[in-house]
Amino acid sequence: MIRHVKSLSLTHHSLIVLLFVLCARLISLGLYPLMDTTEARYGEMARLMVETGNWLTPLFDYGTPFWGKPPLHTWMSALGIELFGLSEFAVRSPHWLAAIAVLFLLGYFAKQMKISAIQLAILLATTSVFYVSAGAVMTDMALTLGMTLAMVGFYLCWQGRYAWGYLGFVGLAIGLLAKGPVVLVLMGLAVGPWLIWQYGLVKPWKQLYLRVPLLSGTVLLLLLSLPWFFMAEQATPGFLQYFIIGEHWLRFVDSGWQGDLYGSAHDEVRGTIWLFFIVSALPWSLFIPRALWRLWQVTPGFDKQTKFFICWMLSPLILFTFAGNILPAYVLPGIPGMGLLLAYGWRDERIPQLEVIGLCVSVLMLVAVVVLNLGPVKQKSDKWLLAQRMNHIATYYWRENRFSSRFYSQGKAAVLKTEDELTKVSDAPFYLVVKTENLNDLKMFSTCAMTKKVTDKRLLLCGT
Repeated sequence: MIRHVKSLSLTHHSLIVLLFVLCARLISLGLYPLMDTTEARYGEMARLMVETGNWLTPLFDYGTPFWGKPPLHTWMSALGIELFGLSEFAVRSPHWLAAIAVLFLLGYFAKQMKISAIQLAILLATTSVFYVSAGAVMTDMALTLGMTLAMVGFYLCWQGRYAWGYLGFVGLAIGLLAKGPVVLVLMGLAVGPWLIWQYGLVKPWKQLYLRVPLLSGTVLLLLLSLPWFFMAEQATPGFLQYFIIGEHWLRFVDSGWQGDLYGSAHDEVRGTIWLFFIVSALPWSLFIPRALWRLWQVTPGFDKQTKFFICWMLSPLILFTFAGNILPAYVLPGIPGMGLLLAYGWRDERIPQLEVIGLCVSVLMLVAVVVLNLGPVKQKSDKWLLAQRMNHIATYYWRENRFSSRFYSQGKAAVLKTEDELTKVSDAPFYLVVKTENLNDLKMFSTCAMTKKVTDKRLLLCGT
């Protein structure tokens, strides 16, 4: 009886910690600006979607389609704007909800695996990359939601719950609309090795056909996802060639790929994705060796659940090992596998200091938000600089602007590239944002009054 009461007390404390972590992240969503380039770019695309009413093709700029990613993440943020108005909270909150959906889905799956759902949720919610992505305006949480549903659906279907197989294909459709065919590769790299590891080279394939609705599920997948790809190609011809060949082949095999329409390709040392995983999965990546040792002691060679979680965790690492054009967030679809592995390793007892570590991570993240607003945010977002203007005076950028400038000016801060264009708008007072390195481009800049400055740019008031 005493042991039961103690267990209930610990569960109650864990639930409080989990709610604190999730609520702290929710509250933080509106406390710092959208950062250039990723968040501000995707936030601006959502703003453009709402302003133009074009919900078919995400726009990179007025009249310029964005072919780099499918539209699901843009739809999510645009829906947030429709519900809450234009704000950081609006564009981030749908991604927080996607993270909550991942946690609920994995909580249900954990119960089937005899794992503590609350322990698993705290693990995931306080993993660095998950915590940051749970509210960041990016594609990765939507992809992770699709991948998670696909993996859970497959495993439960393999165990005889056939209807879950169709939900798995729904998950693949979500992944396709979030980031494209990469979700199919990720799942293949998780499920294929697991089947071979557990059942051998020959045996599992016939069972795969018998246990999983491959044909009807594929039809469902195509019905849910292909219509958008077809309509997008019809609306902006050339999309499919760029998206499939460029974004899903050349971007990864050619780190110096010159065909990128929306920036420059990254060029990391091959294998860097493993280092990204260790850092991005902190603090819990440090617990993986101990979890593997505990599981090996129980079942030398590992049982099928452990193998499944390992393959899930490693799938993005395997995919991106030989890619140079990578980012730390690319490990996120494998993080649920890591969480399940750790929770399974301690399924009969509590993970050491779980709640304390979880609270510390959450508090550190909130401190990071405060620090961002004290200085670094002024370099990574134009929100602060634009907030220094009088709203009735027009604002322009000299030579180039950033995504955050477009978002926070609601697309009204035009770019001037020549002296003639500057002369045409000089009949009335106007603000001009100039990079520090370009202050000597024109003599007239010296006649403008400097209103505010940050390290790399100045806000000038001209024509007065």
